[in-house]
Amino acid sequence: MSTKLPRLLAGLVDDAAVFPPGSASLPEAVPAHRQHRSSWYAELVGPLLVPASTVLNRELHALVDPGEELVVGLIGDTGPADLPAALAAVPPGVTIQQVEVAVAARGVDPQPGLATLFPVAEQLAGRTVYAEIPLTLGLMGALDRLVEARAAGLPVAAKFRTGGLAAELFPTSAELAAVIHGCQQRGLPFKLTAGLHHAVRHLDRETGFTHHGFANVLAAALVAAGGAEVERVTELLRATDPRPLLAPIEQRLDAARPLWVGYGSCSILEPLTDLIQLGLVNGGTDA
Repeated sequence: MSTKLPRLLAGLVDDAAVFPPGSASLPEAVPAHRQHRSSWYAELVGPLLVPASTVLNRELHALVDPGEELVVGLIGDTGPADLPAALAAVPPGVTIQQVEVAVAARGVDPQPGLATLFPVAEQLAGRTVYAEIPLTLGLMGALDRLVEARAAGLPVAAKFRTGGLAAELFPTSAELAAVIHGCQQRGLPFKLTAGLHHAVRHLDRETGFTHHGFANVLAAALVAAGGAEVERVTELLRATDPRPLLAPIEQRLDAARPLWVGYGSCSILEPLTDLIQLGLVNGGTDA
């Protein structure tokens, strides 16, 4: 059977079904994730993202067969200090692929949060730890700290929020371009979360917010990885026409995705549908 998934899109979308706005229950999300992982588009799907609190509360135990291999990303909703305990509480049948945790609230210097996170990251058995950094005060200095930690052997990387339930959680195209360019300049992988519901930048008529498109981000990350200046990155993030986005994407479909690790989405089928409509994924299977 053919998955029809180009290499560039492998693992692009983490399954964030239990997080807003989808907010599925864990008993709903686990079997749905199994279906995604057994489907023809399975290679598109990253780990199931679950709050650390649900692991500490043993909510996963009754939902997982000890013989299965459920790949999970642990979201540190209880803060960095509880992450080692959450890792120790993971039931048989669950593999923790990555850990993600916010290190500061918006408008708060992230440096103290990073200083707290780094010793904890040393205890997480080599799993990649994504530090969610607000796109405000002290951003570039925080990226430098992550680079220093990586040079010292810590498996850490960056994570940024690209949307949410308030307008201020949506960075401008220029702000997001500066972050992507900054990560490229430092050789720093990054993840994104929230707001990337569709492929192309658009106005959501229900919320009134303008959302970034994941195809915009993919095209922007590709040209940034190729050495483009921040103005070009900004231009692609601002595009509302898919045509200028497809050119850099289609040129790299058979290559591994550079720089941008992926993003969490409460829906897997929405981005999949957009990818099919753009002609980047051939829906269905071959015998």
